[in-house]
Amino acid sequence: MATKTTKKADTKAEPEAAAKAPAKEAGKGKKVAAPKTGDKPNALQKPLQPTPELGAIVGDKPIPRGEVVSKVWDYIRKHSLQNPENKREILADDKLKKVFGKDKATMFEMNKYLAQHLK
Repeated sequence: MATKTTKKADTKAEPEAAAKAPAKEAGKGKKVAAPKTGDKPNALQKPLQPTPELGAIVGDKPIPRGEVVSKVWDYIRKHSLQNPENKREILADDKLKKVFGKDKATMFEMNKYLAQHLK
């Protein structure tokens, strides 16, 4: 019977040790500061004025950069401007040609061209 008691004690000890281990590891991690209220908006949240060329796609009012990118992607999907063979490539229509300055752009280049049209 002594062996059964020992096995029960071992099984009880293991979950307790396992439960304590994550708590110790959590304390060793880097602390993340909570965002303070009233801070200045970061670069993605700051409203920027689009140029008239970009304004034809996203609107003329100041808008945060993140929303500009979302609206441009909505426009691209709505007008089926992604290359079906290579989804990373955007085939520009007349409005996007004014923004990109060329007929095609990759989705990685898109942000570079959008930044030139935001002040």
